[in-house]
Amino acid sequence: MNQKQFDRMHTGKGFIAALDQSGGSTPKALRAYGLSDDAWHNDDEMFDLVHQMRTRIMTSPSFTSDRILAAILFENTMDRKVEGQYTADYLWNTKGIIPILKIDKGLKDEENHVRLMKPIPGLDATLEHAVKDRHIFGTKERSVILDYDEKGIAAIVDQQFELGMKVCAHGLVPILEPEVDIHSPHKAECEKLLHDLIMKKLGTLGDEKIMFKLTIPTQADLYTDVIADPHVVRVVALSGGYSQKEACELLKQNHGMIASFSRAFAQNLRYNQTDAEFDAEVKKAADLIYDASIS
Repeated sequence: MNQKQFDRMHTGKGFIAALDQSGGSTPKALRAYGLSDDAWHNDDEMFDLVHQMRTRIMTSPSFTSDRILAAILFENTMDRKVEGQYTADYLWNTKGIIPILKIDKGLKDEENHVRLMKPIPGLDATLEHAVKDRHIFGTKERSVILDYDEKGIAAIVDQQFELGMKVCAHGLVPILEPEVDIHSPHKAECEKLLHDLIMKKLGTLGDEKIMFKLTIPTQADLYTDVIADPHVVRVVALSGGYSQKEACELLKQNHGMIASFSRAFAQNLRYNQTDAEFDAEVKKAADLIYDASIS
């Protein structure tokens, strides 16, 4: 583990830019960027376009470590290059931004009001490659809670921690992401049970260091004790479908929690903007999200 990166992630001011749209969510991200479906004809062309979009974001003059602590990458992005360097090396060596890898392969169908992660084939090989060849700091793995169900939420927490411990064994810092759907009819109840189960699991850990990416809770400062736990490097918030303005306003109510936004970060970026217009929007978003993350 890179100690400089660890210290920055643990105590630094800023937020995480989530640039990890996968195969399933990439078309939606490209449409939001202003590209119609006829801009690509197959997956290779689609991934080329989204890498161009991500490269434009990462190379923007306003995409800097002054505001941004880390960036989450899709596996396809990790193995591509930005300005002649592998993406993670570019982020850290050129920008001073910590590289994190999304490792989940999508979600299973709903069962017990949750969607667990699908199996992750070749996980150990991926993690070894991420550490030795691509200099990745940590991972991110997402599952979703749709409504209150004690059995389902317990299964989510068990799966997240089980995978997290495998990631820790490779010297990486996992970001566990048991998202609560913001449209859940019992969102606050789901979050309270999730909180309690997380705290129980933290009490079973040894010297492992982990992070959490959580839905901004209905009850402000619900996760204060999670943030303070010595096993926890950082607790970050997902935007979860909230607009940039909504997500920032809600985040400000949760002290010690920082942003890890995807759509809420890139929502005003467009393919047809000039470089100056594009950079201005990156700066505006970074400033707003940074301010919410340090409040």
